[in-house]
Amino acid sequence: MQKIIPQKLQKGDKIMIIAPSTGLKIIGQDCREIARERFKKLGLTVEFAPHTTDENWNKMHTGSLQDRVSDIMYAFQDKSVKAIFTIIGGFNSNQIVPHLDYNIIRANPKIICGFSDVTALLAAINAQTGLQTYYGPHYSSIGMKKGCEYTLEYMEKMLFGDAPVAVAPSAEWSDDLWFLDQEKRDMIKNDGYWNIHNGKAEGTIVGGNLCTFNLLLGTPWRPAFNSDTILMIEDTAGSSAEIFDRNLQALCYQPDFANVKGVVIGRFQKGSKIDRETLEFIINNKPELKNLPVLANVDYGHTTPILTIPFGGTAQLENGKLTLEK
Repeated sequence: MQKIIPQKLQKGDKIMIIAPSTGLKIIGQDCREIARERFKKLGLTVEFAPHTTDENWNKMHTGSLQDRVSDIMYAFQDKSVKAIFTIIGGFNSNQIVPHLDYNIIRANPKIICGFSDVTALLAAINAQTGLQTYYGPHYSSIGMKKGCEYTLEYMEKMLFGDAPVAVAPSAEWSDDLWFLDQEKRDMIKNDGYWNIHNGKAEGTIVGGNLCTFNLLLGTPWRPAFNSDTILMIEDTAGSSAEIFDRNLQALCYQPDFANVKGVVIGRFQKGSKIDRETLEFIINNKPELKNLPVLANVDYGHTTPILTIPFGGTAQLENGKLTLEK
């Protein structure tokens, strides 16, 4: 399938916010306004899709299937919209993917950015259309008052610029409930990347939130591991070492996993209780990963700050160093 690279953002562009998983109501007003102001400073105007409202909320904390699909298609068809951001993650974006019109999406390529449960949406769009999607901050992520500088820096580099991005570890990180108290933060000094296996590899980026990505196994919405793939994965606090191990093994069993040339793993949340020693045991206990470079503790996933990663773009791994490009 032909690769499609969406046009990069420019000052004066409009972005549209959608809620393919959890609805808008969960996001506080302070977070919404901080995010809007941050995008305004980047020269972007913000508009919410028609059904992305506080009223569109049911017992599952989400909008109806029809409303969520409608908003995604509305955003892609609106020629004035240059990028789409998800409001937050959730649990059910995999429900959406059979109902999208991928011909319309292919004919109206544009940036779409989010992470976590949105993995299913990003992966399906990439698999069905060849459109490069972006695993990066939600709209709500940009509403973080403190500790957002790294997230903003790499989002701007990736969504506005064309040059390859050499990624450096953040100075500090957090796994706190910042959205409950924007002033009370627990910042932790970053020890840097864990270079589990040294080596050099270059390839097309595939991945996302591991447990969500695995929901697509055996379906046409899972992007193939084509020749020279770099697998980039992360998981939530609910993913213990045992769960992460078996979910990663499920990927290793895929017939096209032989095309994976390197693995990059996002930082684990404290709740997972996965430290470097545990991860090294998991990785070194898998023959499928024996000869692959593996880099971990990278700034993306469910801790903050987070990178913006081009799914369908290119990653270069070289002895513990990471470069991303469209």
